[in-house]
Amino acid sequence: MTKLTIETNNKWTREKIKLAIDTEVYLLRKTVEKIQNKIKDFESKYGNLDREKLYGKIDDMELIEWEGEVETLQRINTRLKSLEEIIFEYK
Repeated sequence: MTKLTIETNNKWTREKIKLAIDTEVYLLRKTVEKIQNKIKDFESKYGNLDREKLYGKIDDMELIEWEGEVETLQRINTRLKSLEEIIFEYK
């Protein structure tokens, strides 16, 4: 959990800060969705990732790309979770 304290009497400023974070959350969710679709496409084509099983049977660049997508998805999910856990406190 992250607590974000905003000290301002200006409602517009509070709303803009919240909107900026909400917008980032929205963009990260869309990115997660796109990456998950790419991963599903790969899995539909080759099955679940098993480097040993797939090594030498598929193009190495495809395998590297798939692994990169999985790693990127993990990073983005961490960032998304961090932003989604923010609790706003206004003073």
